[in-house]
Amino acid sequence: MAKHRIAIISDTHGLIRDEVREVLKTCEIIFHGGDINTQKIVDELGEIAPLHVVRGNNDKEWAEHIPMTVTENVAGFKFFMCHKMSDIKKIGIPNDTDFVIYGHSHKYETYEENDICYINPGSPGPRRFHQPVTMAVLTVDETDKSYLVEKIDMSPVLLKESAKGTISPKDLDKVVTLIIKDMNSGKSVGDTAKRNRVDEELVDSIYRMYSTHQGIDISGIIDRLELRNVYTK
Repeated sequence: MAKHRIAIISDTHGLIRDEVREVLKTCEIIFHGGDINTQKIVDELGEIAPLHVVRGNNDKEWAEHIPMTVTENVAGFKFFMCHKMSDIKKIGIPNDTDFVIYGHSHKYETYEENDICYINPGSPGPRRFHQPVTMAVLTVDETDKSYLVEKIDMSPVLLKESAKGTISPKDLDKVVTLIIKDMNSGKSVGDTAKRNRVDEELVDSIYRMYSTHQGIDISGIIDRLELRNVYTK
């Protein structure tokens, strides 16, 4: 087979979402850029597909057997992986490397420099502030040496056309909390909707509820607007 799908993830921090599992099952190989959290996660990923993993700065004593860097050849391409870009700059990149994989920042990015493709898949683990929940799928063609990097964004989305059961109750709490935080910092309904990937109508309803019901908390807003009945799974 000429084409191969390679899963690239990082910074799972103990959480493998169901959506992530489904993507991983479509891939032949998994690269994990560190900050795994537990051996249990390593074992689970290894059961899905052959796994290459490096140790992150938050992987402590339990991960002493996991290397800080990994160099692998896959389908005629050379991969180099390390958790932090700052460490990569200190260590140096092996000759003839085609792909450099890293993580740490939780921010998705991919770019080309000096014939090397750099990939930071972001984090599909616990959501941090407004940062999206992401991973990457790299498709390589060993025949013509081409490749395609696909960003997989699994961030919570609350839109009118969304079906019931869009996100988990925990993620719903986080989204409403972030909306209130934006309101308190003076952001407009439109800006808040865009930042959190939700409908402006929903943001407006939350803004109104929060401003007209003194002392109401996140749970109270969710209950009064009956959001769990619509969005949670």
